[in-house]
This record gives sequence, C-alpha cells and structure tokens, in this order.
Amino acid sequence: MATRTSHFRSRRIAPKQSGVALAITPAKAGWDLVAFSVRTVAKGATWSATLKKEECCLVLMSGECEATWRSADGQQGRARLGPRQNVFASYPHALYVPANTRVAVTAISPTELADCRAPSTKALAPQVVRPDQCGYEIRGGGNATRQIIDILPPSFAAERLMVCEVLTPAGNWSSYPPHKHDRDRPPLEADLEEIYYFRFRNPDGYGFHRVYTADGRHDNTFRVTDGDLVVVREGYHPFVTAYGYDAYYLNVLAGSRRSMAATDDPRYAALRQNWPPPDPRLPLIHRPPRAVR
Repeated sequence: MATRTSHFRSRRIAPKQSGVALAITPAKAGWDLVAFSVRTVAKGATWSATLKKEECCLVLMSGECEATWRSADGQQGRARLGPRQNVFASYPHALYVPANTRVAVTAISPTELADCRAPSTKALAPQVVRPDQCGYEIRGGGNATRQIIDILPPSFAAERLMVCEVLTPAGNWSSYPPHKHDRDRPPLEADLEEIYYFRFRNPDGYGFHRVYTADGRHDNTFRVTDGDLVVVREGYHPFVTAYGYDAYYLNVLAGSRRSMAATDDPRYAALRQNWPPPDPRLPLIHRPPRAVR
C-alpha cells in the first residue's frame, strides 16, 4: 500500500459571503471513501444538496441555521442548528443525512459548516445530533491530555461515517501514543481513511502533525495552522500544538468497519499504561446537561 498523506490549506472567504473554503474529494485525497468540505452560508442565503449514493454529516462550526430534508420516499423534517459562536465556545450541533435525501440549509446568521461524506446505499433515518447528545471523554494524562467530543461514534446508526472533535490545550500532545489504523485486523485494528481538519483559538496558532510508517518508507511532519487539513491513509500520526495555542481538530473517518480500533507504535505503547494525572485545564468546553425530551 502506498502512503497517501497530504496537507491542504483553506482559502479565506470574505466576511458575510457564501463560499467554499476547502473541498477534498476522494480523488484529490488519493483514497476511496471520505469527501470533506468547509463552506460558509451568508445570512439569509440557502445552500442545498441532493445525496444519492452517499451519506453526510453536517457539523456546525459557527453560526445558526435552519436545516430541512426530504427523502426519496417523501419523508421530510426540519431542525434548527445552533447557535454556536465557534468551535472553542460550545459543543457542536450536527445533522446526519442518509443516502437518497435532499437537504437544504438556510443561514439565520452567517454560518460555517463542515460537510463530511462517505459512500452509502442503506435506507437510514436522518438524525439531528444536539450538543447534549455528543460524547465526552478526557483522554491521556499530563501534557498528553485532550478532550474528545463524539458526534458520530461507532455506535451511531450510519453506514460508514464516524466523526468526532478533539480539543488539545496549548503545548499538549494529541493522538498519542502514536497510533495507526491501516490494516483490517479485528478486533485490534480497522482499516480507516481519516481527515484531520485544524482550527486554533488564536488565528496565529500552529502545531505539528507527524505521519510515519514503521518501516521508515515515509516520515512527514507538517506545520499546521488555522484552517489546514491533513489526510491520513497509512501510518502513525501524532499531533502537538505550540505553547500558548489551544488547538481543535475535526476527525472524519470511514473504512473497513464501524470501529475506531487502532494499534500503537510499540516503541511508545507502554506510555498509555502509566499516564500522570490529567491536565487540569480540561475540559476546555463543558458538556451541556442532558435535555429532558
């Protein structure tokens, strides 16, 4: 298997305008499944799409909008997503849209959406994911502590897509110890394509994302800044954010099975067994209490 690891930068969209800041197709990524884009929708404007043989998760990055959907068999729905000031201010709102469904989003305020897709043919139900329905985990310890916010975990009723947000305090390591998921070896490992889409609390922030194979065939370290994206198809892939700069990344995964199973680089795997206490700066965002429905 050839390593397909690439680094992409977003383009800036003028304030209060609609546009696409970043668009990654499977062909552009050099893989088979995951497509990803980041788009802005100006206040009062509407963006729409008709999904055929693919499923989609729309993650609200900022703003507030109203989403409507209609499936091929006539089922329809409506939901308001937001408000969310930014990815460091509050938990996410998201909408899962299955195959054979038309979706439209009308911006109540200037809105930014991450559009995550993978092939699908199953007749599944659209689902709104509210902030209080997202997961919460503090993972690691010391300066390798980070916060995991699951949006579409493996247990979610999707065909392929898995989506989560990760918050890493300034100076900390994340995706650590280095792990990989490029072989289908259940239950130890799943073969997954993965996107890392980065944001920083301060737009001058930066970090380093390393992607390397055990045999040394490939070893790339990318300096990532606000709005950058790295595609990971093979190899171990740890990340560290610079001192003074809190980091966020959106993970989008799809592959051989609905599993996040991964194997650690054996040189560093023992670190997981003896974590120091968690970084007291976490959580960076508190999970909202569960709503009574």
